[in-house]
Amino acid sequence: MTKETMKKKNFGRWSKQVGWKYLVAAVMIVYAIFPILYILSTSLTDMGGIENKTLFGQFYLGNYRDLLASKSYPYRTWLWNTFFIASLTAIISVFISACAAFAFSRLRFKGRRPGLLALILVQMFPSVLGLVAVYGILSALTDYIPAIGLGTKWGLILVYLGGSLGAGTYLMYGFFNTVPKELDEAAKIDGATHTQIYFQIILRLVSPILAVMGLLSFIGTSSDYVLASIVFNKSSQYTIAVGLGTLISDPFSKNWALFSAGAIIAATPIVILFISLQRYIVSGLTGGAVKG
Repeated sequence: MTKETMKKKNFGRWSKQVGWKYLVAAVMIVYAIFPILYILSTSLTDMGGIENKTLFGQFYLGNYRDLLASKSYPYRTWLWNTFFIASLTAIISVFISACAAFAFSRLRFKGRRPGLLALILVQMFPSVLGLVAVYGILSALTDYIPAIGLGTKWGLILVYLGGSLGAGTYLMYGFFNTVPKELDEAAKIDGATHTQIYFQIILRLVSPILAVMGLLSFIGTSSDYVLASIVFNKSSQYTIAVGLGTLISDPFSKNWALFSAGAIIAATPIVILFISLQRYIVSGLTGGAVKG
């Protein structure tokens, strides 16, 4: 058998075992990156439309300047509203979910197992079913407690918290179970209380899942459109998703270039946050699947 024949045989074997994986990965990368490149290219044009025949045919930064300086579209206010709501929702939801997960994982009480099943069942219902109820509850609260009614940031934060606690608690519960209970017993022998065990031992060991849940909560709330559009009715109250939607809501004056520029600016901090927490993501999502 010649060397050329051996090379062809080895290449064929490599292609069947490993090579096709690289091909699939390349296709998926192109499929994921192309929309991002198209939006970036649209944001750098001065035409205002989305019909770009060539990528990066222009390099016009005026859309970013006009968006940040515009008085008609308070983009910086939208950016601040989004950051405020998403950050508080992430912090509060992670803290409450972690407390609940610790209770389900370490404490034994009546109704523990039915409570866990209830958390799973609640997540099976689509959130769209609760839109009417959310609007009705917030509308009624506006008359009695205006601070958490319609048109308020805290009202929207409470809505987000109600939707994220179930999934967050159950995901954290699986990760908490991977922490050996012998650590709790050793700490109790030394005189530690449940509170001390939770804050000084457990939370430090489950930091990957805390980072993952915070990141998922931040991304989910910052990109939400439906709930934010129901709660807010003034331009100064809008989040990024709702505010950018107004740029393309008029069928006769859709400004896709400004929309794309706003989307790029809003996505940049999320990408940076995702990259900075990347080392926690895999361990945080897979750790709960392994029982220690």
